[in-house]
Amino acid sequence: MNKKMMEILACPIDKHFPLDIFEVLSKEDVISEGAIFCSKCSRFYPIIDEIPIMLPDELRDKNQEMEFLKKYKDKLPEKIVSKGTPWHL
Repeated sequence: MNKKMMEILACPIDKHFPLDIFEVLSKEDVISEGAIFCSKCSRFYPIIDEIPIMLPDELRDKNQEMEFLKKYKDKLPEKIVSKGTPWHL
């Protein structure tokens, strides 16, 4: 995901803007792995293989997100790891 996308992204749940971004793996202006966080509703959206996955709760892939959180739990803020999904770690 190009970092400039953050200028146009809003939370799909509450339309909050701007969102917070946490980079795990990046090179120059491209984030390969990371997380987008909405401070209004406390949801996180993973960035996996350069793609931000910003879906409403009913379309989210619980297994994919739990695997992502377990993989990067030491590199992401506690507010994401413990409270960023409807099904916390």
